[in-house]
Amino acid sequence: MTIDELVLLLKASQATGLTTLQELILRSSWEGKTYTNIADEVHYGEERVKKIAAHLWQVLSNFCKEPIHKSNFRQTLENHHLSEAHQHLIKEFNRAATAISLEFPSGPVSLNSRFYIPRPPIEELAYAEMAEPGSVICIKAPKKMGKSSLVLRLLAHANKQGFRTVTLDFQQADKAVFASLDKFLRWFCANVSRELQLEPKLNDYWDEDMGSKISCSIYFQKYLLSALSSPLVLILNEVDWVFEYQEIAGELLPLVRSWHEQAKRVEIWQKLRLVLVYSTEILVPIKLTQSPFNIGLTINLPPFTKEQVEDLAQRHGLDWTDKDADSLMAMVGGNPYLVRLALYQLVGKGGLKGDLGQLLQQASTDAGIYNEYLRQYVLALRDEPELGDAFYEVINTTNYVKLEPRLAYKLQSLGLINLEGDRSTPACELYRLYFRQYLKKIEHFNNTHVERLRQENQQFLFLSSLDELTQLGNRRYFQSYLQIEWQNSTRENTPVSMILCDIDYFKIYNKTYGISAGDECLRQIANTICNCVKHSLSNSTFSSSRNMNHSTSSAFVSSQKGDFRDESNRVLVARYGGEEFAILAQIDVTAAMDIAEYIREQVKALGIKCEYPNIGGLPAAVLTVSLGVASVIPVIGIEPATLVNAAEEALNQAKRKGRDRVVV
Repeated sequence: MTIDELVLLLKASQATGLTTLQELILRSSWEGKTYTNIADEVHYGEERVKKIAAHLWQVLSNFCKEPIHKSNFRQTLENHHLSEAHQHLIKEFNRAATAISLEFPSGPVSLNSRFYIPRPPIEELAYAEMAEPGSVICIKAPKKMGKSSLVLRLLAHANKQGFRTVTLDFQQADKAVFASLDKFLRWFCANVSRELQLEPKLNDYWDEDMGSKISCSIYFQKYLLSALSSPLVLILNEVDWVFEYQEIAGELLPLVRSWHEQAKRVEIWQKLRLVLVYSTEILVPIKLTQSPFNIGLTINLPPFTKEQVEDLAQRHGLDWTDKDADSLMAMVGGNPYLVRLALYQLVGKGGLKGDLGQLLQQASTDAGIYNEYLRQYVLALRDEPELGDAFYEVINTTNYVKLEPRLAYKLQSLGLINLEGDRSTPACELYRLYFRQYLKKIEHFNNTHVERLRQENQQFLFLSSLDELTQLGNRRYFQSYLQIEWQNSTRENTPVSMILCDIDYFKIYNKTYGISAGDECLRQIANTICNCVKHSLSNSTFSSSRNMNHSTSSAFVSSQKGDFRDESNRVLVARYGGEEFAILAQIDVTAAMDIAEYIREQVKALGIKCEYPNIGGLPAAVLTVSLGVASVIPVIGIEPATLVNAAEEALNQAKRKGRDRVVV
């Protein structure tokens, strides 16, 4: 019997289940830790730990019909095998728990999810490498293979060790950031400073004569790392986006490697632990001795094995045979997302919604569960005919194809092919069967077919613009919407206003009350902001003071779970950053100030308590927001960034003046 089986058995068989503390004591005792070590880790008194452990040993003694105590706990239980009755009890427990906690496979698998499947020894190797001074971890895998879920666990482990953590996602950077190396590195340093809650002091350390790379290194060494008392885990996500800009990638990657090498001789650089996350190979010419991808720990996330698929099926409450797992893997390989989507569809509340045979029979058709997911690729391949031609060649060849490296790496990053050396094969049979219906060697799609696909994918494209947590528009959508509205306002000579809202001291709230409470707080405040905007739009006083275009008659555009855009009044509510929200509207500054003040009042009225020990000078005993307002009538020659910069500066002033206020 394993410790996981024992924990499940106790949860399933005990009327009161198993508390978190009881489970921690069991797992720690299994690892051979002393009561003193356990008490230190769980922050409880040693006597209490001993008392709870004594109760557990008694329960296990009754179960095993022989004395169990800490010294013989693991040895005795490992020699016990689960009876058929106990196996059935665990399966029924899994089935019941799954019916309650079934999760749609979207985004990273949460830390407390029962559906995360470890891929030993990857996690433990990564944790061990992260503990090494000046370490570098490179995580490479195609899309939907679990990179984000692994990163989430690396962050949790780092926080548990008392490390500071910063995650930068390069796909969130504006295109203008990549205009030059200097601009990019300044953006890079400014964002790390912001995440560490340090005031950006770029001008104090930047020297044009020394160059941006040296300035960036000095900024990290003399300012950022010097300000920290514990190691910094810096995760660079979506590094592929930098690969598209050869000049920047060719300078950034050697710079990253140089930081790792400096850790061997300069102590302060040992604080920096780097994690690079990417999907494809880099084609930028870089000497092997300058690349960060051949140092430290390289992790290539593999597909699920048959045993892992069976384990995941059991966690979904399915009583599968070897044949079931073989059948699913024959269609989708071990792709984590495709496997999880199949299991999600098979399991419903109280039992199965359908059988595996029917699901696999329809998998590659328009009626199949993967249809919407696969159509994303149809449009992507249509927009890049050269890529579509290459993939068509792969799926219509019996053995393998040798593709141009640039095309092979791009198809691999999308997860469409497996690449062994220079040999390309379809990632799974599902792709071969499905794309044969849509890809043609000479003409991929006729105009009618393309138009139909575009119409059918409008809803998907809309949903891809959503922030998953709050169901508001995300930052990328905000940037696109701003460009359009800026052009409209320039043409119509109407004002456009931006309100930038930041939750005061939210990072401390998140750390004090936990991620789950923080997520719920973000949802509440997002909903409140939307309600305030809706109320203001329908308020007669507000309506008379605003200056908006009424070219359409639709109300707030709805997603599956939330509303964030009012087309008739040209208003957008978006999640701008971690704890920042943005409102963009064709209104004048007076109306924008009214909305901002109303938002401030209503958020405060939520009464979300925030009690931070040893921290004084808070605006209130409840969560508050600070808001910056900017308004302008666009004219030719002025860029949208002018409005954004003004709103950000107003927000910064609101914070400097004590927070919980509106500044224009």
